[in-house]
Amino acid sequence: MSGLVLGIETSCDETAAALVDEEGRVRSSVVASQADLHARYGGVVPEIASRRHLELVSPVVTAALEEADATLDDVSRVAVTQGPGLIGALLVGLSAAKALAWARGLPLVPVDHLRGHVATLYLEPDPLEPPFTCLLASGGHTMVLAVRDRSGFEVLGSTLDDAAGEAFDKGARLLGLGYPGGAELDRLARAGDPEAFSFPVAKVPGLDFSFSGLKTALLYAVRELGEDGLEARRADLAAAYQRAIVRALVGRLREAAEQTGDRTVAVVGGVAANSELREALSDARFAPLALCTDNAAMIASAARFARPLVSPGYLALDAYASA
Repeated sequence: MSGLVLGIETSCDETAAALVDEEGRVRSSVVASQADLHARYGGVVPEIASRRHLELVSPVVTAALEEADATLDDVSRVAVTQGPGLIGALLVGLSAAKALAWARGLPLVPVDHLRGHVATLYLEPDPLEPPFTCLLASGGHTMVLAVRDRSGFEVLGSTLDDAAGEAFDKGARLLGLGYPGGAELDRLARAGDPEAFSFPVAKVPGLDFSFSGLKTALLYAVRELGEDGLEARRADLAAAYQRAIVRALVGRLREAAEQTGDRTVAVVGGVAANSELREALSDARFAPLALCTDNAAMIASAARFARPLVSPGYLALDAYASA
């Protein structure tokens, strides 16, 4: 089983490790979520996330090796998220990857987190071949991409303010839902009427997005209803708010595909798990549900198309917080 890529991902609040072979088959994927830890705060607390990564990174790597029935002798290179993300959290994963690579005399591949999300589409059993136009929508990023080869992409448009996943989470908080909010809002929306409220879809130049006005519109609607009214209309608000976000995402992706001329469109990132988005883009290629949120299989997948660094060159690598 030699030739496995060991991926490590710690960019936010998931500690993840995975083993992927050179053909793109996922041999193991282990994710330890911190969602319950951060739920009491209504969002991720960076310092708490970093400390938890320190506790979890070694056990998660061990679990990934066990799940794959492999040892470090079977690993040919180590891949790790270098950024973007929470800087303290990233440094935990990067330090662990450097230590493993150095100790085993292995090359190391630093991976951009966003390229990792796109690289979920390159995994077996049904890898997608470029070119295609891709929507990347997550808690921290929302952008449309022109993907011409497996080594990278061109950004065609991005959000001017909130990311789509952030808009879902903030909307869920306004509606009094739990954390993480996106999944909770999606579940509630299924019981509501998306036409009950009219929420705006921002019209901004080019292929960019804006969700701040939509969030403000929901805030005003919640205030106008009051506590009793909110209780009675919560599902309708969730459905209408979700519909507005999905309309914005679908519209921009379709516009981008028209400009690129691509016949294939794809969707990756945490928001790719949203049920209404999947229904609205029934012709699109989506990241597998299990790999929509942050994971290490996507990092190992991306590393197959990047140049590895040999020691001691990678020891000076630093993490970066912004894309």
